[in-house]
Amino acid sequence: MTFETFIYLIKIFLAASIFFVWVVRYDNIVKEFNEYNFPTWFRDLIGILKITFCGILLSNNIELLKIASGSMVVLMLAAFLVHIRFRHNFLQTLPSISLLAICTILFLWG
Repeated sequence: MTFETFIYLIKIFLAASIFFVWVVRYDNIVKEFNEYNFPTWFRDLIGILKITFCGILLSNNIELLKIASGSMVVLMLAAFLVHIRFRHNFLQTLPSISLLAICTILFLWG
């Protein structure tokens, strides 16, 4: 497998993961954001940003890839810190850590 293929596959994995969490399992997101006591407009803004950035990541434009992956790094770091703040266990925190790692890889080597 070439490095370009690897990058393409993690882009697909990231986009599919974000789509699954923010569209298919949206009820779960609503519960989480209610637990955090965040306003609904903020939850919806985060979802729109994540889905938009993942769509942009699928392009072949390197400048757009850097912007979208860097923005996703910021969002996933924030998600990780929220999990830490609310003292979630490792399994609850693992998705944000893994997606943060993927976004960082895309930012650095995409």
